[in-house]
Amino acid sequence: MSVRLVVTITAAPGKGASLAQAYKPRCEDCMKEPGCEQFEIFQSVLNPDKLALLERWTDQAALDTHAKIEQHTPGIAPRAARRQRRARRLSV
Repeated sequence: MSVRLVVTITAAPGKGASLAQAYKPRCEDCMKEPGCEQFEIFQSVLNPDKLALLERWTDQAALDTHAKIEQHTPGIAPRAARRQRRARRLSV
């Protein structure tokens, strides 16, 4: 069964666009990982400082492998994002 993550991110005021752009290389890299079906960032048109990261993995093992890789990857634009990241796991 696929695993879907919806991660909401609130950027610092006025930094939503730059944070979305900072995610571009990370999204491209993650899409190359085995089992990654989707890894995309979306920016709200109503509140440009509100972002959503959509992830879809073929299974839990692929997500677990990704999580291990992420532990050793530097964060993205830490000054542009507040520590208000929340992830929701949805069964697909």
